[in-house]
Amino acid sequence: MKTCPAPDLRDRCLSSRAGSRIKWPARAAALLALAAIFLWLGQPRDGWRDSDFSISPFGTTADFTKYALKLQVAGVLSARPIVQFPRNLGTLWKRNIVTTIFWIGEPAGPNNPVSNERSSWDFNWTANYGGNDPPEAWNRRNYIPVGFTPRQNPFYVALPYNDLAHGEFKPEAPLVIPWFRRAYAGLGQSVCKDRWIAIRKGSRVCYAQWEDCGPFRTDNFQYVFGVERPEPNANGGAGLDVSPAVRDYLGLQGKDLTDWQFVELRDVPQGPWRSYGDNNPFVTASRKVEEQVTRDAAASADRTAKTVRGD
Repeated sequence: MKTCPAPDLRDRCLSSRAGSRIKWPARAAALLALAAIFLWLGQPRDGWRDSDFSISPFGTTADFTKYALKLQVAGVLSARPIVQFPRNLGTLWKRNIVTTIFWIGEPAGPNNPVSNERSSWDFNWTANYGGNDPPEAWNRRNYIPVGFTPRQNPFYVALPYNDLAHGEFKPEAPLVIPWFRRAYAGLGQSVCKDRWIAIRKGSRVCYAQWEDCGPFRTDNFQYVFGVERPEPNANGGAGLDVSPAVRDYLGLQGKDLTDWQFVELRDVPQGPWRSYGDNNPFVTASRKVEEQVTRDAAASADRTAKTVRGD
């Protein structure tokens, strides 16, 4: 019987004996598995049946991509973020942005390659507004057209990003739009449309709603939501289009420099930007209050009438 000269060597001897009983069966199993893999790889592919692939619910790569995007959106909506977006996100001004003027109904031209008869989110933009929004100073009064009262907010802007493509959210949209989760209202419903921004020129600050995409681009999320500058374009790198009402309130030239930032609805102060538009939450809230007052007055009158009649 073999003896070990010291306790530490005894442990090694015992482990070596145990290893001889354990290693060989493990090695044999591994070799058999490896051989099986090589045999499987060597089989001709002609023997595969179409039914072997029929378990996939996706007919095309595009179908799978759409499904993956829906899962991504669902994950963003259901996940509890580890780090919340800071409440002061809207205080980050984008400074010295080349700003140009555009208007609802503006025809296509050298510096406006796409007509503004409709917007990126509203195919009936002009009709829903109530007509063309004239840019001429003589054709405007108190920030609205002389000829009609607009049915949408005359204080509107365009920024070079669209969160939708072909009626579905772009892959990056749930990740780059800070308010995506709390503003989400369903697939294909933009979370950017009607968003409020503040525009600053000198000591004056105007507030407006995001209603279209441009100038020129609809994919520049690195600038719109990040810290990059606008991409170069034919309008001198313009990164913001504003309506005639915004122009008049700030006293802008045809091409000017402004600062802008996103703001929450609660931070929009009193001003002419709260006065018009079916898409304006201040107008809709005021209408609800007026309707409730009317209903309450009618109910009170009805109760008084019943009292007089002795009902």
